[in-house]
Amino acid sequence: MLNVNDIRKDFPLLNTKVRGNQPLIYFDNAATTQKPICVINSLSDYYQNLNANVHRGVHWLSQEATDKFELARERVRHFINAPKTENIIFTKGTTDSINLLAECVSKTFLSQEDEVIITEMEHHSNIVPWHIAQEKYKFQLKYIPFNDKGELDLEAFKQMVSSKTKVLSLAHISNTLGTINPVKDIIKYCHTHNIIVIVDGAQSIAHLKIDVQDLDCDFYCFSAHKVYAPMGIGVLYGKKDLMEKMYPYQGGGEMIKEVTMLKTTFNDVPFRFEAGTPSVADAIGLGVALDYLDQIGMENIIEWEDHLMSYANERLKEIENIKIFGQSDNKSSCISFLVGNIHHLDLGTILDMQGVAIRTGHHCAQPVMQHFSIEGTDRISFAMYNTEQEIDTFMTALQKAIKMLS
Repeated sequence: MLNVNDIRKDFPLLNTKVRGNQPLIYFDNAATTQKPICVINSLSDYYQNLNANVHRGVHWLSQEATDKFELARERVRHFINAPKTENIIFTKGTTDSINLLAECVSKTFLSQEDEVIITEMEHHSNIVPWHIAQEKYKFQLKYIPFNDKGELDLEAFKQMVSSKTKVLSLAHISNTLGTINPVKDIIKYCHTHNIIVIVDGAQSIAHLKIDVQDLDCDFYCFSAHKVYAPMGIGVLYGKKDLMEKMYPYQGGGEMIKEVTMLKTTFNDVPFRFEAGTPSVADAIGLGVALDYLDQIGMENIIEWEDHLMSYANERLKEIENIKIFGQSDNKSSCISFLVGNIHHLDLGTILDMQGVAIRTGHHCAQPVMQHFSIEGTDRISFAMYNTEQEIDTFMTALQKAIKMLS
């Protein structure tokens, strides 16, 4: 097991007092994780000692900034076991990555007769971009349903696959149900039908050991802020042969080789998809965060978080009239629930008054709520720095909130 007390010392915000000097219990990690001091310091160090634009200068600062920026790309490559740094594109986050793919994949590989499949459990960031692309490129969009346990209906999926199916885009882990989808098996099946597979790794990057070569996914996306790194930076991994065929998403500096008044020659991958000045400090911070996780060990993190999930599920059995949404045997990171007829927002508000930070609402996954005929849920989500004691404190606060609202 992890030495969680030592880990917590690295996260200054966890010492925050809220709502009348109460210790903060932070159970909203699926929305964003807190940042270790090494990441925070890396941002300050960049702006104090290294601030310069990358790839464009012969002076010392620019060269040093470029080296650190590209080292961060290498750190990402290593962390997800991508073949080369050319497979790694820096974006603003998972949402930006999927918007890029919805546009570029549709423009490059799809016609009006083709089909794209997503799932009913997707975050809006993996639904809305495909709606926008569908209006523009006129392909057909299909949805894989899930059952009441929160597991995809894979037989229904296989039935809907046809010779017209060209793309599948799905979440590795559901941000509402916690379900870990069997993406490796799904990818293997899709590739026998020449289907491009996009994996939304926003929730999986911090909770699973990711090996994109083992998964054999065509694209994998994640946001840095979900994995203890700064906001405003994200990653799109892609197979190089596919990316080299794709038309650029945006135009501007860095993504070009030559520009005349008549035409533009585009840069090589990955720079073709990185128009404009990148978020250099945040990319460096991401590299620092991944180094930090490597030092702790993803295997150790997974073991501890699985323990927290088991402990929390056992404690929640003490609550009468509780309903947990997402009962898959293969689950990670979060628990969504309702208690009796208590409104999720009311419960979250009373918990907040006791210093417990959870997420309430539809969690940017309204089709999931529609599946269960509810407006929203309360969601707790864990990170490596959470403890059993925090779960006990949450349970005390939850029982008090229920008593007040019943």
